[in-house]
Amino acid sequence: MDPAAHPLAFSALLLAGCLIALWLWSLPLRNASIVDAFWGAAFAVAAWGAVLVAGAPLSSPRTALALTLVTLWAARLSLHLLVRNAGHGEDPRYAAMRRGHGARFWWVSLFTVFLLQAALAWAISLPVQLAALRGGPLGWLDGVAVAAWLGGFVFETVGDLQLRRFRADPSNRGRALDTGLWRYTRHPNYFGDALLWWGLGLLGVAAGAPWTLFAPALMTFLLLRVSGVALLEKDIAERRPAYRDYVARTSAFLPWFPRAAPVQPGPPASGSAGGT
Repeated sequence: MDPAAHPLAFSALLLAGCLIALWLWSLPLRNASIVDAFWGAAFAVAAWGAVLVAGAPLSSPRTALALTLVTLWAARLSLHLLVRNAGHGEDPRYAAMRRGHGARFWWVSLFTVFLLQAALAWAISLPVQLAALRGGPLGWLDGVAVAAWLGGFVFETVGDLQLRRFRADPSNRGRALDTGLWRYTRHPNYFGDALLWWGLGLLGVAAGAPWTLFAPALMTFLLLRVSGVALLEKDIAERRPAYRDYVARTSAFLPWFPRAAPVQPGPPASGSAGGT
């Protein structure tokens, strides 16, 4: 069968081709981190590839909405990661994998880094792809989807900007960011990303594919348990003691009001029981 005859098969092959090309580029650079900046772009590539090969009308309201939302998110995230990672060499995660696999890393990285990300991006983008392919008029559920997407987009964007400003100030070295959105959740950018994808998942439901809600569920799981919160906080409290107090009073993921700071043990006050 001609892969182009089915737009979802075409988008899968398109992503695989893009990531293989990126892998080949990473070999002379000895830097697998270049895959990170493509993570957001991969979702837009999948959606646009599927729509264009299928010849779906771009004038359809839901098609235009799905492509617009995923493209805005993809462009912002990829640009943010590109700027953040520029000039910093290979990410410690990939550097550790390179040391662990030694001379085999060039081959192992193709499957465990590049093609794995291609598969994840294709699967998670299914609600967007199907919403864009099926098109149709917009309804109330599309409105709920846009509201969730917008809330998540604002959270993610503002959280990243606040973190960038905080890190740019040398006087903040060793401190924990606990102002702005970071006062209410330790990971506003990850929470925003998850909320945004639940919005995009609702577009799939509105297009008649409720089973695609597995996609935002998978994205949320990855952000919480794999590449997001769990990975970032694995040893951060050991490297930055101030983070322990921040953890004790701040919600890990869902935004909520901070708890009271824990009372630190100390010597009894003068005149109190047990005092001198």
